[in-house]
Amino acid sequence: MSNQTNNTRTIEVVAAVIRDDAGRIFATQRGYGDWKDWWEFPGGKIEVGETRQDALQREIREELAAEIEVGELLRTIDYDYPTFHLTMHCFLCRLRGEVTLLEHEAAKWLRPQELDSVRWLPADEDLIAELRTC
Repeated sequence: MSNQTNNTRTIEVVAAVIRDDAGRIFATQRGYGDWKDWWEFPGGKIEVGETRQDALQREIREELAAEIEVGELLRTIDYDYPTFHLTMHCFLCRLRGEVTLLEHEAAKWLRPQELDSVRWLPADEDLIAELRTC
């Protein structure tokens, strides 16, 4: 539940929870900003006129030079960071082909029991807890 105040800006994003045939999850490490070196699911902001699915496909092309198949919406997360409110729509996705990191420092395929081996962004932590049991 959000305790968002009226003076906090809201950022709406989409995130790709990319899973492979072995059940591993693809994680990316931020290379910039206040949360540099923390881990996250790739994705980004929705542009005006885009569907969530179209935004996610565009963001993955921009960040990873890759194509994905966007599947079901796993969860929408609302999280209050110190300077903004985040609404993040997390979709289960499948990768088509290889990735090239264009914006991230690093990337890893993690088995569910390895998800705690990296430091996830705070908004991702509840979803990580769910994915650990999948």
